[in-house]
Amino acid sequence: MRIGIIGFGSMGKTHLYSVKNIPFFFDTDIKPQVVAICNRNIEKARQACQRYDIPTCTDNEDDIIYNDEIDIVDICTPNICHFETAKKAILAGKHVYCEKPLGISYDEAITLVKLAKEKNVFCQIVFNNRFLSAIMRARELTAEGYLGKILSFSVRYLHSSALDTDKKAGWKQDHDICGGGVLFDLGSHALDLVYYLMGNIKSIYGKSQIAFPKRLGVDGKEWHTNADEAFYILATLENGAVGTVEVSKIITGSNDDLTLEIHGEEGSLRFSLMDPNFLEVYKREKEVPALGGLCGYTKVECVNRYPHPGGIFPSVKAPIGWLRGHVGSYFSFLQSIKDKKQPCPSFDDGAVIQKYMEIAYESSKTGKEITVC
Repeated sequence: MRIGIIGFGSMGKTHLYSVKNIPFFFDTDIKPQVVAICNRNIEKARQACQRYDIPTCTDNEDDIIYNDEIDIVDICTPNICHFETAKKAILAGKHVYCEKPLGISYDEAITLVKLAKEKNVFCQIVFNNRFLSAIMRARELTAEGYLGKILSFSVRYLHSSALDTDKKAGWKQDHDICGGGVLFDLGSHALDLVYYLMGNIKSIYGKSQIAFPKRLGVDGKEWHTNADEAFYILATLENGAVGTVEVSKIITGSNDDLTLEIHGEEGSLRFSLMDPNFLEVYKREKEVPALGGLCGYTKVECVNRYPHPGGIFPSVKAPIGWLRGHVGSYFSFLQSIKDKKQPCPSFDDGAVIQKYMEIAYESSKTGKEITVC
């Protein structure tokens, strides 16, 4: 499976790492190879190819999309570029691995879904947190009804990267390049965990926040902030549960703080990305002994305990890291192509999340709760 990566910032490097490390982490005969890197800065592309032993570098994405020697197009460009690049790749008969979000509108996302089905190619969106062992265990528990009827939930994804107004804004803070703000960036991951673990959202009430209306722009001059720095959602699910989603880049003291709590009639669970080796679970007891018995949250050691063909490296007891989710995500995509099965999370899943985000923005604009059609 020959792969061309378009866009080589931090995520392009992450995807390359994932491809190169799949043979270590999985007992598989799949042998993926990145054969080309495209970056708008040709010197950066050339340096990456030399450093990582990639044969082809280019600053023109068409050199990858229309190359008959390439099977998979990997998209790691800014959000506003995703749609056109993915569209061209699909029409060229390539399988597509695309960073989130799928586009900047639901119409773009659903167009890609339809094209992929028409061209019979396999396309996956990168929701890498699904492939952390603790999230996989959480999925098992919610699916088997361990929590009972789900009543409430909270998902928070917090950064501190937009606090310094004297620091030049990055493209993810610019609506004209990102297509949105923190909701598109961190929010897509948070909403996907709600959808993946608990099902469809029925209604959304959203509220955006710009705490710093003026900051330094990309050119170092004063710039008027045009994208949300924080976003808050009150959501009602189809199963009746009510909960909140909070995403922000203006939280002092945060790093990559993704936290999740789900509460049901019979139990609860919670997870923190900053402590990714464990999933905490709680089972409600009908009768509690005087001294508490064994009540309380239990830390389940998920670490690197993956089902076959994973879990071969490192040891299943070794601590897990953020990159492991990306390696698992990429392997799942390649395995789907090999098995000729639609990948998960698919572009269909990406379109669902795109719809939720679009409705959240509309709710914030109108100040009203909006039902998901």
